[in-house]
Amino acid sequence: MIIYRYIAYQVLIGFAISTAILLPLFSFFDLLDQLDDVGKGTYRPIDAFFYTAMLLPRRFIQIAPFVALLGTVIALGKLAVNSELIALRVAGLSPQRISFAPLGMGVLLLMTVAILEQFAAPQLQQKAITYRAIALEQSAELGRNLGIWTRNEHNILRIGQIVNNKRAADIELLQLDADGFIVTHTLAEFADIVEEDIWELSNTIVRTFQDGGRISVSRMDVVRWPSFVDPEDIATLTKPPESLSPLELYRHVEFLRSTGQDADSYALALWRKAGSALMTIAMLLLSIPFVFGSIRSGLSNKLIFATLIGMGVYLLDQIIANAGLILNLNPALVALGPGFTIIILANIWLRRTF
Repeated sequence: MIIYRYIAYQVLIGFAISTAILLPLFSFFDLLDQLDDVGKGTYRPIDAFFYTAMLLPRRFIQIAPFVALLGTVIALGKLAVNSELIALRVAGLSPQRISFAPLGMGVLLLMTVAILEQFAAPQLQQKAITYRAIALEQSAELGRNLGIWTRNEHNILRIGQIVNNKRAADIELLQLDADGFIVTHTLAEFADIVEEDIWELSNTIVRTFQDGGRISVSRMDVVRWPSFVDPEDIATLTKPPESLSPLELYRHVEFLRSTGQDADSYALALWRKAGSALMTIAMLLLSIPFVFGSIRSGLSNKLIFATLIGMGVYLLDQIIANAGLILNLNPALVALGPGFTIIILANIWLRRTF
């Protein structure tokens, strides 16, 4: 038990070292990207630093698989260089038993990532996006003159601007019949959410398309409209998929599918969160035979090789995800495929090494 705690402690130090290397590096690239916008609107250097700081939990989640790989290589490589691994094996510990400690620390890393993913990273990232947009004098939610669109079987809704969580502005609503023809076209200056499924449309113009091509126009101060969109779904529509928590993504995917809309990008983002956890396990498994299989080589060579492997896997994972979205491949297969592939390769390497 003391031996396992010692190995786990070394792995934890390895995780800390790899995080201290990778997180500032990726954050530095974020900062460079933000400094290009300094001077636009009221965006100042301090705003760029603040934006980058709020993205730290998201960046840690993204680099977690490579923290697992490099951290384990650092820890076990250090033990190997100091001949401690040889001493442990002479004492009767098999490589499989030695690997229990790194795998246990990997579970702890996954738990940390899961907590950040649900309770910290999405909220901070969304605040960062809004903070940056306001400083750049853009619409905080939608982008200037863009609006968002959503639909169900018989309605198409456009929201020009989100004022707050209970009010929207510049509303356009198309109501369709069973054959897909327009029945009414409604324009409203504001929409107030008075209940979860009831909106009050203010300063409204309603055009009704009648038989024979006639169009009647009516103006009303207030129209109560039974909305098919929940307030949470509206907020979700204005956020990048990767900035949503797993629960938000799941609910939004269900909403898009229930209203007949394309949910592939959000479904892929949801599955990629699971794929990231699987990739972390894969990297841990890959690091173990990597160290034991080259026990006589120097630690620096192992780290260089592990870094190259990590970079290659990261780039390949990005390429596969983008290609899968373009080719309309199954999101689960695209997101989980790379992790499963590396786990299989790591198991084959494990058997050959041990």
